[in-house]
Amino acid sequence: MNASIALLTRLHWLGHATFRLDGPPVIYFDPWQLKGKLPQAELILISHDHFDHCSPEDVARITNISTVIVAAEEAAKKLRGDVRPIRPGQQMTVGEVEIEAVPAYNVNKFRSPGVPFHPREAGHVGYVVTVGGERIYFAGDTDHIPEMSHIRCDVALLPIGGTYTMDAEEAARAAADIQPRVVVPMHWGKGVAGSRADVERFRKAYSGEVVVLAEE
Repeated sequence: MNASIALLTRLHWLGHATFRLDGPPVIYFDPWQLKGKLPQAELILISHDHFDHCSPEDVARITNISTVIVAAEEAAKKLRGDVRPIRPGQQMTVGEVEIEAVPAYNVNKFRSPGVPFHPREAGHVGYVVTVGGERIYFAGDTDHIPEMSHIRCDVALLPIGGTYTMDAEEAARAAADIQPRVVVPMHWGKGVAGSRADVERFRKAYSGEVVVLAEE
């Protein structure tokens, strides 16, 4: 692990596309199927309204009166509390955390002919979050898209599972566009699209530094 990136030491993968960044502030990305006793969130970021990314029950478990929830517009309609909708291209500041919503969509993954799992017009987002002077990119459910060439970050959380998102080779090409200091693969593991074999395919296809977090 690249110890020079401070936020990596505070980053936890909770399975699928769920991450927690320990504080201050405590930030969750797309909390789903949370287990055990977890710290309450100061900030929750929701990429889109699909059940495995926008889970009102899981959000409620880690929310208190001071929690801020930033969510793509359709997802925001499902949530309660201090919910702040966001669209691709918008920026927002919560406390000392700077948040930029970036596009997340499919270009070649379809539920039926001509109908993507994640259409661009749906307004799904990824996030570039700046905290403590470091930048982390949470891609959400997306393919390798042209907008990625404009993203600059220290850590990129990229899906590699295929089916609904980039596969390992597509994610490697995306990482080459983004050029982060470290890539952390997500959207793989038990019960979801993607497997340990996809992680190894990604490692083989991408020449940069990869950190594979153990699921907690």
